[in-house]
Amino acid sequence: MNLNQIHNVYFIGIGGIGMSALARYFKTLGKNVSGYDKTPTTLTDELIESGIEIHFEDRIDLIPADYYIENTLVVITPAVPKTHSEWNYFLEREFQIKKRAEVLGIITKDTFCFAVAGTHGKTTTSSILGHILYESGADVTSFLGGIVENYNSNLIGNGKTVTVVEADEFDRSFLHLHPNIACITSMDADHLDIYGDSAAIEASFVEFAGKIEDKSKLFIAKDLPLEGISVAVNESADYKAINVRIENSQYVFDVETPSETIKNIQFGLPGKHNLTNALMALAMAKTYGTSNEAIISALGSFKGIKRRFSYQIKTDDLVYIDDYAHHPTEINAVHQAVSELYPNEKVLAIFQPHLFSRTKDFIDDFAKSLSAFEEVVLLDIYPARELPVEGVNSAWLLGKMTNANKKLVLKENLISTILKSNAKVIVTIGAGDIGELVKPIKEALNEKA
Repeated sequence: MNLNQIHNVYFIGIGGIGMSALARYFKTLGKNVSGYDKTPTTLTDELIESGIEIHFEDRIDLIPADYYIENTLVVITPAVPKTHSEWNYFLEREFQIKKRAEVLGIITKDTFCFAVAGTHGKTTTSSILGHILYESGADVTSFLGGIVENYNSNLIGNGKTVTVVEADEFDRSFLHLHPNIACITSMDADHLDIYGDSAAIEASFVEFAGKIEDKSKLFIAKDLPLEGISVAVNESADYKAINVRIENSQYVFDVETPSETIKNIQFGLPGKHNLTNALMALAMAKTYGTSNEAIISALGSFKGIKRRFSYQIKTDDLVYIDDYAHHPTEINAVHQAVSELYPNEKVLAIFQPHLFSRTKDFIDDFAKSLSAFEEVVLLDIYPARELPVEGVNSAWLLGKMTNANKKLVLKENLISTILKSNAKVIVTIGAGDIGELVKPIKEALNEKA
């Protein structure tokens, strides 16, 4: 497929975090870009502001009349149901229809491609790497799964020869990519609705790792059962962070590489998991040939990602943090970071489970992770692409949690519940539409103060 012959790109599910990065990319290339999404969000508002036409009704008559078969690419997300009228319109007329991952594969095929894989840490690692490469002057475009604070975008740069992409394991999407340098941050069980069991997930990561023939260009978190260059914090590895300390609310650390020690690197994102992500990005950039000075400078200036341990309020009296965590391992990482930063403070965690299948598959792990917090508020499960599963609900999860201070509340009652809490630290957690509640929660807390 030749993208140069494509004049129009139509997205079904344009408001998704990965889809919107592609939409921005094609817009910067001068293509006509438009699309459909189910509901308006902050992200769709930003796309509309940039000149992209978006509608929120599944109506064939809203598809631009001049989008013809020979010059139009249709991009779909797996979340779209097969009954979708617009999708069927394009299918019946034999338009070129591609999944997001297939389009990424086409874009990156003729570039030097960095691919970041793993069940956790993809977005942060790829964002840090994209920032390092962009700041160092590389001719890079980075397609990201989060809004990077430094750029207020999920697309960094407009380079033609180098790309950074998240290698998403969902639906085995990452097997469409053609990476030159890659990393795997983790291989925990997830997406069991697609894979069936953890062995199948591991097998797909092994297949992805096989795309990198030169194993000196494959970076892996220590203890993963793969051949590659190992990365770890305070443990023996090919690249290891040592002498880790906190100064002025930032990590400062040294890195031992296979050839040298880089001293006094500063990095502002909290949590050991984020140190690992930064180290992974450092190792990939250094292997590409980026200078130590450029790497150190970029790590020091990286501001973080929206909805990844993102501070909304940070005063002496109140801290409000928002995080995208939607898997027990990620919730554990949030708890570790909060405990390290605020060891003696009462913490209120508000969690919206994401997907019935994931809740069912990891119910005991979710209960254990959430029980570590002193006070927990649960919202109903966010279904995303799924239909309800009988007996799988937030009340079931609540019953398995061992906290003394826990409750299930409706979304419309959440803000009043938060305002009644005397917790010094408040954390909203989840990958669903809880992200749309962050702004009103922040406003209500500021009014209360």
